[in-house]
Amino acid sequence: MQRLYEISNKLINKVKTDFKRSLYTEIDWQQRLIEITGSRGVGKTTMMLQKAKELFEKNSPAVIYISLDDAYFFNNSIIETAEQFQKYGGKYMFIDEVHKYPAKYKTYDWSAELKNIYDRYPELSITYTGSSIIELYKGHGDLSRRKSSYKLNGMSFREYLYMNNTLKIPTITLQDVINKNSTISATISNKIKILPHFKNYLSTGYYPFYNENPEQYNQRIKNIINVILEVDIPSIAEINYDTTGKIKTMLAVLSTSVPYTPNLTKLSDSLQIADLRTMYKYFYFLEKAELITLLNSNTKANKLFQKPEKIYLNNTNLINVISPEKKETGTIRETFFLNQLKYLHEINYPKKADFIINNEYIFEIGGKNKTGKQIENIENLYIVQDDIEIGFANKIPLWLFGFLY
Repeated sequence: MQRLYEISNKLINKVKTDFKRSLYTEIDWQQRLIEITGSRGVGKTTMMLQKAKELFEKNSPAVIYISLDDAYFFNNSIIETAEQFQKYGGKYMFIDEVHKYPAKYKTYDWSAELKNIYDRYPELSITYTGSSIIELYKGHGDLSRRKSSYKLNGMSFREYLYMNNTLKIPTITLQDVINKNSTISATISNKIKILPHFKNYLSTGYYPFYNENPEQYNQRIKNIINVILEVDIPSIAEINYDTTGKIKTMLAVLSTSVPYTPNLTKLSDSLQIADLRTMYKYFYFLEKAELITLLNSNTKANKLFQKPEKIYLNNTNLINVISPEKKETGTIRETFFLNQLKYLHEINYPKKADFIINNEYIFEIGGKNKTGKQIENIENLYIVQDDIEIGFANKIPLWLFGFLY
């Protein structure tokens, strides 16, 4: 236990607090059980350590940060750790990597232990993080009625500018982007040359660790992809080595032709998958792991058995790493728009145009000369143009959609 405190204190004191993600202020930290999920590398641990530091500075013995992939938990349980912690005045537990916990009993896993801690020790507050694929996990403890859940996306363009001390402004609502884009884009463009920063963001701005070691940024993303495919998905979905290999191959195939319009017969033949339901399941795993995004015409249908209209890589930085030779400008534009919008809004594939948001607003994405002539006479149609600084009427700069969170 002493070693856990030493590690915790070191990490809490080390974390920087000059920049915080927008989600930080949206979380109700007064809740006793908080779940923060998100893809690997997006900053969940940093956010949790920042909150731990805020509390630590007021009452250091009351705070501890632990990661459940630590060797300590090979022989010690979470509930035993919580019991010891509260005996010494502990009030706030921050628990990382819950899906890595080596369960001590077959029917008594991390979720069951957290449920018991919550019920036994009302004076303890617990915040825990898990991979985005934690939704696939069928635990033995029902936390749904106890936990408050939050999702952390990769950095928005707004957060990227903020982190790099380039521009600091509040988030902008989608309604304001639509109705006030001319005024807002002009105000921002008067402060900075926005387009060069946007170009950099599309290559290296999604994951907040770029500044730590720019030369190793792409390799670190590759490492994240490998851990997701080889460790995270198998640990949650209980799949074997052969299945992992097929999911890897599927990602490689999809990445060479994004946005991919599924030819399921051709894809199943190349992967030697006889059952289409199995292939849909692989799509589902990759989407939950936030490596791809499935765009459907109807989000209310069961995605597990629904053929997607298009398949994209999750974000533009992944395109830059996985398929740099396929970096088509149109794909980059659509991927950015889809990634930034789906975090807070419902997004679908319409019969005409590129995207429909919240079943109301229709968007066509293109370059600075893009028009909507081919889809005229559609109500609530907006043209999203790349390579422009300032919008006008229903023509909105693409980069402005990076200010929604």
